[in-house]
Amino acid sequence: MKNRCVLITGGAGFIGANFVEYIVVKNPDTFYVNLDKLTYAGNLENLKEVNQSNYTFVEGDICNRDLIEKLFEKHQFDGVIHFAAESHVDNSIKNPGAFIETNITGTFNLIDVAKNFWMSAPNTYKQEFEHARFHHISTDEVYGTLGETGLFTEDTPYAPNSPYSASKAASDFVVRSYFHTYGMNVVTTNCSNNYGPKQHDEKLIPTIIRKALNGEAIPIYGDGKNIRDWLYVLDHCKGIDLVFETGKAGETYNIGGRNERNNLYIVDTICSILDKIKPSKKSYKEQISFVTDRPGHDFRYAIDANKLEKELGWKADENFESGIEKTINWYLKKYN
Repeated sequence: MKNRCVLITGGAGFIGANFVEYIVVKNPDTFYVNLDKLTYAGNLENLKEVNQSNYTFVEGDICNRDLIEKLFEKHQFDGVIHFAAESHVDNSIKNPGAFIETNITGTFNLIDVAKNFWMSAPNTYKQEFEHARFHHISTDEVYGTLGETGLFTEDTPYAPNSPYSASKAASDFVVRSYFHTYGMNVVTTNCSNNYGPKQHDEKLIPTIIRKALNGEAIPIYGDGKNIRDWLYVLDHCKGIDLVFETGKAGETYNIGGRNERNNLYIVDTICSILDKIKPSKKSYKEQISFVTDRPGHDFRYAIDANKLEKELGWKADENFESGIEKTINWYLKKYN
């Protein structure tokens, strides 16, 4: 039996790069091909520590079907882990077309090429690909927004509110349809807000750290009371690996950190830690500035990870307080 060969898309982005760095060491007998377009969110600097012989990088676009077909022919992939997506909500409001193209059309290209390569007919895998699997990475934003109580479960109806979340919801349904129509071995994971090393500078936590260190105003949308369930990125990577290897075909698994925090708490915690480890003349909290809220800003997200915990045995290693200290220390090295 040949060694496994897995295509990772979007592996130069925040979550994807953390996953690549983790998985190539964990599985030295599996060969990984990382396909990334290197848009604003993808950066080869995120992969500078990945130099293992079971890994290679290809610059390319998941919307380029010819390229995907050639990569499948060359490497004989028997697994796909699909991170690649346009994911910046503010950018989706300004330019929704790019999100429709990449997140929907790109996902369709990938799963359709995989289906044609692995299967000879609906519900019939070619013998050499009978264990092939397509893992689609999604977001809790497809579920819309929550009030002050309740949690998103795998059975929560979809109600996306931004062009980004709408495009991700559509891609989830494309993947789902390939299981129900063709019997394809697919799994989907929907995660809560990730944080940790390698995140794009424009995201909330890196922005707070960077602005604080530069002595600039730290912008917080609206009244700062929007709530997110924060998940340390390495915990997410371990959950993805677990679902890819042991999840049930056709199932969705929610990955959440059980760390609900509002934006005021986030900025206050980061400033308090910086006041201790890199003190300035004044508290960094004095730089906090409230700005006009963005359109369609969901109030609260919170994931119920009970299915993943009970069925597959996943558990987050970090709580928010331990994870944020690791994150701040990483960014201090980057920004100094």
